[in-house]
Amino acid sequence: MIHPDSPFHPDNATGYADWRAAKLRAYPTRAEDLLVKIENPKALTADEHALLLAQLQKTNIAIYVGPDLGADKNVPRMLGQQFGLHRLDANLLSDDDGITTLTVADETEKKGEFIPYTDRPIRWHTDGYYNPAGRWILGMMLHCVSPAAEGGENALMDHEMLYLMLRDTNPAHIHALMQEDAMSIPPRMDDSGIARAEETGPVFSTLPGGQLHMRYTARTRSIAWKQDNATLAAVAAIEKLLTQNLPGMFRHRMEPGTGLICNNVLHDRTGFIDSPQQKRMVFRARYYDRVANT
Repeated sequence: MIHPDSPFHPDNATGYADWRAAKLRAYPTRAEDLLVKIENPKALTADEHALLLAQLQKTNIAIYVGPDLGADKNVPRMLGQQFGLHRLDANLLSDDDGITTLTVADETEKKGEFIPYTDRPIRWHTDGYYNPAGRWILGMMLHCVSPAAEGGENALMDHEMLYLMLRDTNPAHIHALMQEDAMSIPPRMDDSGIARAEETGPVFSTLPGGQLHMRYTARTRSIAWKQDNATLAAVAAIEKLLTQNLPGMFRHRMEPGTGLICNNVLHDRTGFIDSPQQKRMVFRARYYDRVANT
């Protein structure tokens, strides 16, 4: 339940107006505004940390531009720890250390059944939208080891900005998307039976600290929306917004040593083409923690 005093409560007009004004004040307009150059991601300087944290506090997103240190998983691991990210989501397809290597899977690998391990485009989503309550993904990092020969650009959007635009369009959309049964992810089956149980929950909710959280996917398969007019209208409104070139929608193609740290914001990925000399490899770390002090 959302506390009535929360600015995210759909009936708290005054609190929302104050939060909205602060959110939009000096909000970045270009992906370049999110970039912070760093010298050593494993040990940030105080100034580097402060610059990244300021971006995260404003937009829930920061992009670091660091040195090319190769396929070193300690880069995202140690950088995340400096922002309070410790509890990794060691999921079925992650590596043994809990960090996932995203690259095109071999035809013989079962990973190839899942879009992140292909070169196909990925539609707008937040990570782990199928996870149960208590294991929601709150923080997320991507670290580029090697980009594709062509393509592989990410679009990023602060979920708070999408909430703001939806609420400005029609506050009823927020009511609908906060329903506990707004979005259901059907169970995933494997050869042994149920590999993941059905998960039903809200799109928008608040965390114990009062921060806004979002679960969403633009996929049309393996998702079931509540079949009432209010929910379907709200989902259509999201889809319409995400097809536009919105203020606060950032597009960026990561290069070696570049990475994203965020509070699990909305993101997508264009399709890409690998070459024998250049294959896309990105480390992904998903956390049950939010970035500290955001």
